[in-house]
Amino acid sequence: MEENDVKNKFKAIVIGGSAGSLTVLFEVFPALNPVLNVAIILVLHRKYSGDSSLSDLLSTKTSLPTKEIDDKDPILPGHVYLAPADYHLLIEKKNIFSLDVSEKVNFSRPSLDVTFESAADTFGPSLVAILLSGSNDDGTAGLKAVKNAGGLIIAQKPESAQMAYMPQNAINNLEIDLVLDSKEISDFINNLNQ
Repeated sequence: MEENDVKNKFKAIVIGGSAGSLTVLFEVFPALNPVLNVAIILVLHRKYSGDSSLSDLLSTKTSLPTKEIDDKDPILPGHVYLAPADYHLLIEKKNIFSLDVSEKVNFSRPSLDVTFESAADTFGPSLVAILLSGSNDDGTAGLKAVKNAGGLIIAQKPESAQMAYMPQNAINNLEIDLVLDSKEISDFINNLNQ
């Protein structure tokens, strides 16, 4: 496969994380190119607070349009989307988001596994899934679904994570394509665009 085919292959990047993942995002986002050909979808464990201040905070770290997702929002390249607290985030076949209030999975809503698995169903081999810092095993089953659908799976280097358990669990149980630190993650995303 030609290098350009690889770079143009991916349509979406789903980044999942929990405790310690914001530190990584605050390092990755300022280093991203101002124009990207992929959508970046963030699913982070967080408590429901009733406001969208995290989306506002993230938007100060990148020039890419950044917003908290509303039900039925379309997925557009070059945008950053944040899953709202207390909803599972699903990806529909028409490239739109769907919010779900079903039971927590892995004690979490949003659950990384739920979104990774839904995105794998929609994007198949056009998906990159990245698992960041965290302290439970949410995300590993979802990464497996992405891999089985032909997508690319990445784990944060455990030694660079504030909470190494989540990426290390994925590394211990799956054949991870890439294990990267925050600089390498931003370089990887930018290289998809060239």
